[in-house]
Amino acid sequence: MFKPCWSIVIILSLVTVGMAYKFIIQGEVIEEPDSRTTILLTQKERDLVLFEMRIFLQSVQQITSGISADDMDLVASSARKSGRNAQIAVPGTLIGKLPIAFKKLGFDTHAKFDELALDAEQLGDGEHTVTQLGTLLENCVSCHSAFKFNIE
Repeated sequence: MFKPCWSIVIILSLVTVGMAYKFIIQGEVIEEPDSRTTILLTQKERDLVLFEMRIFLQSVQQITSGISADDMDLVASSARKSGRNAQIAVPGTLIGKLPIAFKKLGFDTHAKFDELALDAEQLGDGEHTVTQLGTLLENCVSCHSAFKFNIE
């Protein structure tokens, strides 16, 4: 009786590890010849990710306008639109399809928007904000260089 229990535990552990790898690490992807990874999503999921990217771009434009007008309140409010709170609308089923590298970039980008907003409020230094924005945009460039989306 002891051996079958351990066999079941080992089998369930292997299944759990396999599922964790598929849904947390790998996601639903295809490696492409152009060195980018294609992430397979439904049309609705793809539309949601692209909408979030457009919000990022709108935030960057408004942050830039706020810096040039020396309006750090506009900078902070614009950055917050793309901060961690924006992640709340992303369903868990979509997150499961995203590879870990994409998730890391996405979470880091949201965090960088929040940090930029906080620093804009507390420091009010446009030059510092431009430096932060440059660092944040490195995430955008990295992501667009590494990933693309197709409909599954």
